[in-house]
Amino acid sequence: MVPLNGPKIRLTRPVTGPEELEAVREVFESGHLAQGPRARAFERAIEQRCAARHAVATSSCTTALHLALAALGVGPGDEVAVADFTFPATANAVIQQGAAVVPVDIDPDTYAMDPADLERRITPRTKAVIVVDPLGSPADHAAIAAIARAHNLRTIDDAATAIGGECRGSLIGANAHSDITCFSFHARKVITTGEGGALTTNDDTLAETCRTLRAHGGVRVENRFRFEHAGFNYRLSDIQAAIGLVQLERLDDILAARRERSLALSDRLAPLAEAAGVRLPADPPWGRHLYQSYVVRLPDRADRDAVIRRLAALGIESTIGTYAVHAEPIYARLCGTQPGDRPASWRARRSCLTLPMHPGLTDADLDTIAAGLADALAQQDIP
Repeated sequence: MVPLNGPKIRLTRPVTGPEELEAVREVFESGHLAQGPRARAFERAIEQRCAARHAVATSSCTTALHLALAALGVGPGDEVAVADFTFPATANAVIQQGAAVVPVDIDPDTYAMDPADLERRITPRTKAVIVVDPLGSPADHAAIAAIARAHNLRTIDDAATAIGGECRGSLIGANAHSDITCFSFHARKVITTGEGGALTTNDDTLAETCRTLRAHGGVRVENRFRFEHAGFNYRLSDIQAAIGLVQLERLDDILAARRERSLALSDRLAPLAEAAGVRLPADPPWGRHLYQSYVVRLPDRADRDAVIRRLAALGIESTIGTYAVHAEPIYARLCGTQPGDRPASWRARRSCLTLPMHPGLTDADLDTIAAGLADALAQQDIP
């Protein structure tokens, strides 16, 4: 039994330290706080880390997705196939371009876009596909890309959770199977700039279009801008970029620590998985899970939200896995869908639970999390 007054175990915690503070101090002393030399250095570091020709730093992954869709010419009259099990920002960017969202169901084991369901959802109006790397686990980009090529579709990888990952030997962000890859550096992600994001591409024209759109659509000519697009203000400041440069240097160590802690938690949860049917996260066949989030799927008979409440009472923060886009009120109206129309995604939406995971978790913390989940399920007579 976990003590009711036990220590609070947070869902996540960024890995930051004095190096980030020193990097910010240097930016303050430089007097250049907006997008400038640190942002460009951060882009070069992302290019090198992801083996990409171009990186464009942005204010968030959502704005990176919006830039990607705009640069690819997606607009009114077009449809975009979107992996359904994702934070709604993935779909929101499509709506902001005036296009229609077509939710695509997921593989129930990997939570990634189901290639067979994608094939069924393609119509003559389909212009692009947004694949999502769910929860830090890579999607099967090779399979999706084969379908996209066959139908002459453009592909965007929403890799908000997946910097440092690989799919079938290709780095996420190298765009071996995508036109553009979008990353998030939000505080809950593997590395962070507080808020922020980036996109990568190997297409020179797409990269230049994204850079222009990011800065109001203007191209500098001598002492002024020439505005060629009705663009946006999606720039990343040098303050954030300086933090990102330090974080990117730590990426491999952070990923290794997250994996070690995640596998240690899985060891502790293995008896519960066997006895109660809790499904633990694991590597997909085509790559390694980065464990940006540690998500378990509870048995269908469990009341997931009651588990969240019980864990909170035990001092353990938890939350849902993520959302089923087709079941959210706005997309039910826009897409004409009902909850359950994408059955694998709907099941995951109802039964997935995110447990605390970050490199700072101690062995005692992991013991508490495992015992807490067992206690919460026992409250429901499971197993």
